[in-house]
Amino acid sequence: MTSQTDEGALVDDIAARIRTRIMNGELPIGKPLRQAALAAEFGVSRTPVREALRQLQHGGLIEMQPHRGAVVRVPAPWEVRQAYEVRAELEALAARRAAARITESQLGELRRHNDVLRAAAEGAATPPEKPLATTEANDCFHTVVCAAADNPWLSRMIDRINESFPRNVSSLALAGDERHRQLNVRQHDAIVAALADRDEDRAQEAMREHVISAGEHLTAWYERRSRTVFSG
Repeated sequence: MTSQTDEGALVDDIAARIRTRIMNGELPIGKPLRQAALAAEFGVSRTPVREALRQLQHGGLIEMQPHRGAVVRVPAPWEVRQAYEVRAELEALAARRAAARITESQLGELRRHNDVLRAAAEGAATPPEKPLATTEANDCFHTVVCAAADNPWLSRMIDRINESFPRNVSSLALAGDERHRQLNVRQHDAIVAALADRDEDRAQEAMREHVISAGEHLTAWYERRSRTVFSG
C-alpha cells in the first residue's frame, strides 16, 4: 500500500514538473491543463495530478475557469507592477551589498551574461534564434548579483517573486522591442560599472531603475496579452 508520504512526494514531483514547464514557457499562459492528458503523460492516475494542480493554483500559477478547467494563469497587470516594485527594492539592496563583496570572477560572469544579451540586442528586431539562451543569461546576471550580496534570506525573497511569473515571458516581451532590448543591456552595463567601482549608492540606484523599468515593460506586455489570450 502506498503511504501518505509517498503520495505527497508524488504530488510534489508532478507539481514541480508542471511548474518547470510553465516557467520555461513550454506551457504558455492561457494554456488549458487537461488532467487526463497529464495523467497519461506522467503514467499516474488523475488523483495526484488533480492535487498537483490544486497546489499550483494555491501558488498562483494556474487558475480554475468555468467550462475550461485548469489553465495557466495570466497575472493581472497590477500584480506584475506591484511585484516588481518589491523586487526593485530587494535587488537594489542586493546590488548595494554586492558592491562591497563582488569578486573579479563574478564581475567577469556578469559581463559574459550581458554579452549574450548584447549579441541578441544587436541582431535584428526579430526574436533571437534561441530565446531560452537569453532568458538564462538574464536570469544568471541577476543571480550572480544576488550571490555576491551574500545574504541567503534576501536571495530567497527575490526567488519567491521571480517564481510567481513564467520566466520566459520577459524574453517574449523583449523579443519584439529592439529599443528595450538595447536599454536592458545598457542598464546592465551601468550596474556592472557601478559594482566594478565598488560604488554602493550607484549600484543600488542603477539596479532599482533597471528593475522598475523592466517591470513597467512587462506590465504593458501583460496588459496587451490579457486582452487577447482568451479571445475565441
